[in-house]
Amino acid sequence: MTTKNLWHGVSALAPFVGWSLKNKCLKPTRWVLFRKGALQTTTGAWLQELMRANYGEIPIESFKKGGYVPYCFEKAVVMRHDVGKMGREKKYEVHQQIRCKARSFCGLKPGGKGREVNRKAVPIIRLTLLMRRGSRAFKDPKAVAAIFRKECAEVGGCILKVAQSEDLTFCQQVKLLTYTDILASPHGAQMTNMIFMDRNSTVMEFFPKGWLELAGFGQYALHWLAEQSGMKHPPAWWEKLDKNECPNPKDKNQCFHYYKYGLVGHNATYFAEWARTVLKEVKLSKQKQIDLKNSNACGC
Repeated sequence: MTTKNLWHGVSALAPFVGWSLKNKCLKPTRWVLFRKGALQTTTGAWLQELMRANYGEIPIESFKKGGYVPYCFEKAVVMRHDVGKMGREKKYEVHQQIRCKARSFCGLKPGGKGREVNRKAVPIIRLTLLMRRGSRAFKDPKAVAAIFRKECAEVGGCILKVAQSEDLTFCQQVKLLTYTDILASPHGAQMTNMIFMDRNSTVMEFFPKGWLELAGFGQYALHWLAEQSGMKHPPAWWEKLDKNECPNPKDKNQCFHYYKYGLVGHNATYFAEWARTVLKEVKLSKQKQIDLKNSNACGC
């Protein structure tokens, strides 16, 4: 498991959750973590909380004897593949379990928010603009927020929440996304929190210039996560690369690193139209929604 990257962390944890579901909710007694062949004795705070939510307090093995001495295990479960080897329904089941346990861990209803209506009996649509600082943040976050605020105000029942991902605890992130129908955010680790939304929620992803042309297939990682966890992920928005300003345009890898940590611009007309379209689709979906009684019992 990686120590910091949220997406890689979830991808590494998911097969173990699948193993537990398949084996009558068995739990490990300790973790042995590796990253790129090296032993890891700690992990990132977000992933650590997610592991605790699913399995409780389980120690991470540090092999304190030191040196090259043998260690014996009565039983070991080793994962060499992530969720890519799972079928679609199994992915849904695993992410539902992760979602359910995280909500329960954070004191929320495991089944989610359910169907919400305002005083006029109009379905509530919760739109969250999840910001980030540093690389791939919006160049002008206030302008982007103003666009979404205006479009949300035009739709009955729409409630906009603008949040800074780095300022939220794990459970604050779980709660925020549990109460989110539409997540709009720049490409980045904070978007991994989409797994805490109800299935069939919508994700809007934004990229800085240079990514579409140079980033390769890895830029679709969060799109894959949306599919695996049962979310809707319309085609993302990529800032247009009008002119390649890379010092060595012939070196694609070097050029990608030149643009990799750039900020995300915005197209006011496109953003407004896209927000309008998504809000309309979600509103229609909400109007047809049956008030289902979501189970508050997790699989394990």
